[in-house]
Amino acid sequence: MFSKSTLSTALLLGSSALALVACGNKEAKEPPVADAKTEMAKPAEATQQTAAEFVAEAEQVFADFSKKASQIHWAYQTDLSEENEAKVTEISAKGTAMAVEYANKAGAYNDADVSPVVRRKLDILKQGITLPAPNNPEAADRLAALTTELSSAYSKGKIEFDGKTVPQNETELLMRSLKNPAQLEEVWTKWRDVAKASKSTYQEMVGIVNKGAQELGYKDLGAMWRSGYDMDADAFATETDRLWSQVEPLYTELQCHVKYRLNEKYGDEAVPLDKPIRADLLGNMWAQSWGSIYEDVAPAGAGSPVDLDKALVEANYTPIKMVEVGEDFFSSLGFEPLPQTFWDRSQFVKPDDREVVCHASAWDLDDEEDIRIKMCINVDGDDFVTVHHELGHNYYQRAYKDQPYLFKNGANDGFHEAIGDMVALSITPAYLKQIGLIDEVPDASADIGLLMQQALDKVAFMPFGLLVDKWRWQVFSGELTPETYNDGWWALREQYQGIRPPADRPADAFDPGSKYHVPNNVPYTRYFLAHILQFQFFQSACQTINWEGPLHRCSFYGSKEVGGKLNTMLEAGASQPWQQTLASFTGSPEMNGSAVVDYFAPLMAYLKEENKDRQCGW
Repeated sequence: MFSKSTLSTALLLGSSALALVACGNKEAKEPPVADAKTEMAKPAEATQQTAAEFVAEAEQVFADFSKKASQIHWAYQTDLSEENEAKVTEISAKGTAMAVEYANKAGAYNDADVSPVVRRKLDILKQGITLPAPNNPEAADRLAALTTELSSAYSKGKIEFDGKTVPQNETELLMRSLKNPAQLEEVWTKWRDVAKASKSTYQEMVGIVNKGAQELGYKDLGAMWRSGYDMDADAFATETDRLWSQVEPLYTELQCHVKYRLNEKYGDEAVPLDKPIRADLLGNMWAQSWGSIYEDVAPAGAGSPVDLDKALVEANYTPIKMVEVGEDFFSSLGFEPLPQTFWDRSQFVKPDDREVVCHASAWDLDDEEDIRIKMCINVDGDDFVTVHHELGHNYYQRAYKDQPYLFKNGANDGFHEAIGDMVALSITPAYLKQIGLIDEVPDASADIGLLMQQALDKVAFMPFGLLVDKWRWQVFSGELTPETYNDGWWALREQYQGIRPPADRPADAFDPGSKYHVPNNVPYTRYFLAHILQFQFFQSACQTINWEGPLHRCSFYGSKEVGGKLNTMLEAGASQPWQQTLASFTGSPEMNGSAVVDYFAPLMAYLKEENKDRQCGW
């Protein structure tokens, strides 16, 4: 996850304890609006010159402010003390007020005749606030308090299970490892009981941020979020539906196969074939990826895929070794090694002496070389892939460091999430043999098993990646009210995923709040886009090396040609519409899910054969 978003996705971070901006010049200055109590004077005349001057001022102010803010947020997430929480709340309020003021100021130039570069920067200023407060200091202060409260409640959440107190990150491990339906339901339910307490806080926050979005000229916050993709907000929603339609048939076949195999394991009572699948039986706290249940649904006679968990342990990997191997992949493409400060300042493991945010994230604290990751790394296959993902963010951050401040970001937020995952698709058995993790590459008989593993993580995730923000769009528009928050959530989960809760949910439940990105206000459509783009990028990279075999067997490890093309795409940052940046790497300006279909074509054929006498759908 890219938690340290730059301006075009989370302007000045002030609205969220998680969505951080990149930092700019080395000398930190207090911004002129730091107390958020004086409005900037409007220009006497909105001309090309005054617009350029205004943009230059905004970039300098934000760059200076964000360095200090980023340090405060890093300190908080790596030490959840009351003192650090208070500092985050204070800096968040200042940042929100500042961002809203400059966004409103940018609106004064809506009709000005300005250069394309200045216009793009003005649009980023207006559209880049994740959570805008109304333009008054009281609202900014209250919003900062609410968002910090939501973030802290999630990160500090604990449940009681089997006579032990279990922190949030360990509840995820339980959902992966437990196989008893009653125990899975218990852990699943208790974590959602923790989230329930945040419902009223979230409701109050929605009211504030919608007013802020309306002051900036948007119908609601959802429309504002959708406007940040170089296209009309409604057109973007239609575009996500188009992309989903390309991969939905593959998901439907996967869901059908999984349901029938789980029915064989748990029986009709736990997994009735005429109902959606119970969410707690899918090996993940949120049923967003299903890789942990591979052994339950593995293709019969498909051979033995690589047990990466076992390979890492047998090779005596440590958390640091995992990161070093991730760095080596990027080095093989021609990227410069990570700076020493990365190794000195990152959080790789959970400290014993304090509470921290374990959720993996990538950080850039100075827009130069102070890049870091924050994780509580477990030596297993999931975190091996996650390390590559987070490093993808770091290399992207460093690639666009010479862009102007407002362009220091991905082409769109899906790009940032896709880069590391594109690299992770190259973690093939052939690559694992190259780096010495396995001795032999399984033959083609194991390919369906490998593809099933990938699909349980990648394809299973896609509808979830789409529906989280669809739910928020409905909340922000008023289509869902606090009384229907939870019903609306489960309606979407059944519609898109074909899953259901293990038991009827209470009227006051707030199950969306059990997912990190909701209380921490991290937009989620980026992850859906990333799951489309990573395959599109991967296919293009494999075409660059003239790969002729099945797409899923390709690895571009060691290709300087791919690295050169990739670096060109990354260096552009947010300086141009994402369609142009996409075309520079793939040859097409259109996002396309066909690469997903191509990658999983052998699995699709297998699933259709398996499902031919089954009743699919829900």
